[in-house]
Amino acid sequence: MAITVQILGSSSATPVFNRHHSAQYLCAEKEHFLIDCGEGTQMQLKHYGVKSQKINHIFISHLHGDHYLGLVGFISTLHLNGRKEKLHIYGPYGLMEIITVQFKYSETLLNYPLQFHEIDPNQPAIIFENNDLTVSTVPLKHRIACTGFVFREKPKKLRINKELLPEGLLLQEIADLKKGLDIFDAAGNVLYKNEAFTLPPKPNGSYAYMSDTIFDESIVPFLQNIDLLYHEATFATDLADRAKMTFHSTAFQAATIASLANVKKLLIGHFSSRYKNLDILLEEAVAKFPNTALALEGLTFSLETDSLNFKF
Repeated sequence: MAITVQILGSSSATPVFNRHHSAQYLCAEKEHFLIDCGEGTQMQLKHYGVKSQKINHIFISHLHGDHYLGLVGFISTLHLNGRKEKLHIYGPYGLMEIITVQFKYSETLLNYPLQFHEIDPNQPAIIFENNDLTVSTVPLKHRIACTGFVFREKPKKLRINKELLPEGLLLQEIADLKKGLDIFDAAGNVLYKNEAFTLPPKPNGSYAYMSDTIFDESIVPFLQNIDLLYHEATFATDLADRAKMTFHSTAFQAATIASLANVKKLLIGHFSSRYKNLDILLEEAVAKFPNTALALEGLTFSLETDSLNFKF
């Protein structure tokens, strides 16, 4: 299993310089997630060849327009394209009212069920779980209620060492070995020791999306040893006062969080429209945390969990 994250939008309040409002597309095994849905997200999905109908879960961090104004249009397009499968939306109080009012006055009756999951912005919680993955929330400090999201793979089973596997083992016996069990004969004697025929499980990948937030070290415990961290970096250090006043972060502050949390790789985004050239932001982040990349439109970051290598 690999976690892949494709950047659809990297701009802050104003879309400029071919940078769009916040949105990311994440795949993990058979699940397809949309994280935030700023204006123009459905056009970005189409531009990069993403099949929107695969998306069953949408996570909205907060109710500033650059993070959700593309949502109603996206929901409507799915409807017009004949979607039947349920769509889950996770977001703050008020989001469902916004959606409902717009569909009420356009007299839109969706072809498919829409299920809303309200997030408590003050309490960390697991809001999604399947056999392979959990999604949990991180309370963020912004001008309005805001939530970060952490995607974690669950522990995997042991791997069978096929080169050493005896012939004639039953499928159930192989399954037991993968569970860490030994194989016994009818008399209760050990036939095959588990450790002799198994390899360690593949690593568990993790991705964290820290949307709009002031510099806040209280989020560090939620991010310890994360493989891939996205953290907003709206301003350069010379505008640190502006960042604080608007409840945003600088690139250096994002890198400081990455360093404190001992993450493996940092992505920075949510760039202010004042920066046509993003080199200053990248240079400031790299000075504190060398393994940093810009979260630019179209880039896909693949977390290959066989070895936890990053490809983009």
